[in-house]
Amino acid sequence: MDVKLEKLENSEVKLEITVESKRFDEAMEKAYKKNAKYFKVPGFRDGKAPMQFAIKHYGEGVLYEEAFNILVPEVLLEVYKEKELDVVAQPSIDLVQIGMGKDFIFTANVTVKPEFKLGKYKGLKLEKKEYPVTDDQINEELKRKQSQNSRMVEAKPGSELKVGDTGIIDFEGFVDGVPFEGGKAEGHSLEIGSGQFIPGFEDQLVGMKSEEERDINVKFPDEYFSKDLAGKDAVFKVKLHEIKVKELPELDDEFAKDVSEFDTLDELKADIKEHLEDQNAQKAKDELNQAAIDAVVENTELNIPKAMLDQEVEAYVEDMEHNLSRQGLSLEQYLGFMGKDINQFKDEYRVNAEKNIKTRLILEEISKTEELEVKDEDVDERIKELAKQYGRDADEFLKNAGEQTRNYVREELKYDVAVKFIIANAK
Repeated sequence: MDVKLEKLENSEVKLEITVESKRFDEAMEKAYKKNAKYFKVPGFRDGKAPMQFAIKHYGEGVLYEEAFNILVPEVLLEVYKEKELDVVAQPSIDLVQIGMGKDFIFTANVTVKPEFKLGKYKGLKLEKKEYPVTDDQINEELKRKQSQNSRMVEAKPGSELKVGDTGIIDFEGFVDGVPFEGGKAEGHSLEIGSGQFIPGFEDQLVGMKSEEERDINVKFPDEYFSKDLAGKDAVFKVKLHEIKVKELPELDDEFAKDVSEFDTLDELKADIKEHLEDQNAQKAKDELNQAAIDAVVENTELNIPKAMLDQEVEAYVEDMEHNLSRQGLSLEQYLGFMGKDINQFKDEYRVNAEKNIKTRLILEEISKTEELEVKDEDVDERIKELAKQYGRDADEFLKNAGEQTRNYVREELKYDVAVKFIIANAK
């Protein structure tokens, strides 16, 4: 096999690969054996004709595509290894010569990991922020628990609907005096201030009394998911049947017993404070890590190849499709709700995609340059954390974790180790 390599711009490499005729002919034979059952040759039972008779009947071109698909991937892997190419995207391939008894020749334009020089990553000026827990935060969390444990009761006769109340309403929407699809409901339960309806709708319900009727004038957002309604003025005829208000429990020791494992309100407050301190400490840690990453990315000049960026974007789209499908939604439906098309969606993510790629490449290079190692015990600990996230028994999950899982976790931890190194060597 002969390989000619030419370095192009933007981390692209052009390969011209010549494969000896014997190896191509062997690929043709594999292709025929794989598809022999589909060939019908006069004088032979289906799938039993020798290859030379099938080729004479159909022409050897009928096997080219299959032979190509068999041969090219294995050849490219050999070339990548031989030339030590770190390929980061699918190659673009052009056929130069093909045919039995001839050398098989093709070119492949491949995108490789970009070469770059690390910018400053030692002696960075990083500031670790602190977020002390305040009484207001504790009280806010208590109020949240109080609201979660409230019950809805019917408002007193003559009460007016206010923010935080829930109204039981009938409504029907009209555009230019004509009702539109999906704009009508009866007995709908709506919490005022929840933002369930388009802007302005809930605000105009405030002050209504039971059995009162009112016309609500609104304008649909320009980016509304329904193109027929986007940007249009509408009138909703609304009737309020009932007002329900939250009845909050008293914040006392009995409340603490009902909503927690503690006997007193003071013990519950102490527990809330401890959890908030943990959250704030994690917030400070995350911000410091991000500041370290942002600094080294800013200090390093690195151009990301378009093919690598495109692949990152497509991977993100696939992940989004998978996550949405688990919620019973398609990507198309989601984009409709957001008032976007797929191209807008991809373009908006490209900035983050580029930063993510730069971050990975730079942290990998720091880890390599400083010969940083990931300890086995750190791998074990992260696997246990993953087990907890999935509701699995940590020890059992760790015991059954295969080499592939361990290698994946080890690669991910390389980034953490590099970030810790940057912070440890900061001013």
